[in-house]
Amino acid sequence: MKFINLTRRTEIGANSYYLEAGGERLILDSGMHPKEVGENALPNWKPIEGRTIDAILISHAHQDHIGTLPVLMRHQPHARVFMTEPTSEIGSLLLHNSVNVMTRQREDLGLTIYPLFGHREIDRSGERWYRGRYRQPYTTARNRIADGGALAFEFWDAGHVLGSSGILLRAEGQTIFYTGDVNFDDQTIMQSAVFPQSDVDILIMECTRGDIPEPPGWSRAAEEKKLATAIKASFSRGGCALIPVFALGKTQEALGMFYEFRRQQQLDFPAYIGGLSSKMTEVYDRRANQTRRQCPRVQLMQDVAPFVLNGQNINDSPARAGRVYALSSGMMTPKTLSNIFARRVVEVPQHSILFVGYADPESPGGILRIAKTGDTVSLDPDEPSQTLRCHIEQFQFSAHASRESLIGYATRLTPKKILLVHGDPPAVEWMRQQLTTELPNCEVIVPTPGVEIDL
Repeated sequence: MKFINLTRRTEIGANSYYLEAGGERLILDSGMHPKEVGENALPNWKPIEGRTIDAILISHAHQDHIGTLPVLMRHQPHARVFMTEPTSEIGSLLLHNSVNVMTRQREDLGLTIYPLFGHREIDRSGERWYRGRYRQPYTTARNRIADGGALAFEFWDAGHVLGSSGILLRAEGQTIFYTGDVNFDDQTIMQSAVFPQSDVDILIMECTRGDIPEPPGWSRAAEEKKLATAIKASFSRGGCALIPVFALGKTQEALGMFYEFRRQQQLDFPAYIGGLSSKMTEVYDRRANQTRRQCPRVQLMQDVAPFVLNGQNINDSPARAGRVYALSSGMMTPKTLSNIFARRVVEVPQHSILFVGYADPESPGGILRIAKTGDTVSLDPDEPSQTLRCHIEQFQFSAHASRESLIGYATRLTPKKILLVHGDPPAVEWMRQQLTTELPNCEVIVPTPGVEIDL
């Protein structure tokens, strides 16, 4: 039983992991790095060159977990690909959008390698995806339910975004559980994870928030009230509020909060979202009664009725007072809607930029979060620097489990081994130290990228 971390560095990047068990060779996730371009945006597949992969299991449809799947399938044409039904639908939307982004990057950055794949390849590869259901045992054999073979696996609801999964694998008398990205708290739309509570020998666990303690007395309800107050304050100054969000997950949670603000707090306002966000929200709406979720009767596109901005009309959309612009990307990557719009509001004291999720410290969003009024900030290397004059506020609506809840989950499971992944070095190190103390009989491993581990 072997494991290789195929992410290039210990970080939240192009997440991908090799697992060999029960005579089968699997890859868990095939992400694209959100900050890198070209070859550096891919996982490091060199350690598995020459090995034939039997199956690829995808935990969910965020870019850093599914973004290079067509490339991996090209390299491993015999591998069977498994994911949940919602992940397949959302993943197809994301990958097609990624082709458009890479095509623009080819022109803007002179990257002749881009796009890494095309629309037709996505459609062809999608025909080979097997769409599974939660808590249903499968083998890697195509379209066949597990029947006592060497390796079986199940998807478990991870509570992160629609379709997100932890993956439970059984092989060689051992049980391995990969959390993927998980949330143990209810969100506005998503319900909390439903994960195995016992009989796990090896736990592969994310560490995203490992270096961030949960604020004392934090509650989602209180945080929602704070966000509503901040929006009202923007409007009272004669400004608008920009909320940078991820197209998948955070957009839908934001729309759910806007619906609740209107219903409970008499705070009604026009809302704007991006084009890809609207397509993903439509998937949420179609599956509202087919999935575990809060407010299953709410149809976000109909009941909140957001206006949709895209690359064609964003330049004709000024920052208008009394509006909320929930635009992607969540990290305000240059050339995205949130970045373009931020450059309109950042120098205007009446406006606000309200952060509701994770932003890499080196991203434009991360830079803005720590900037002070009067600082000079550069949001796009191709545009002039600006002076920060708008209001900046931060809120805790992470779709990732707190470090405290991750530690609690691991201590309840008491596995023999824990592999820590999907975290920046300080986050992973905090988790390692804490788990080593809490579980002295458990081997806690931080897998060095590219190095094979015998489990």
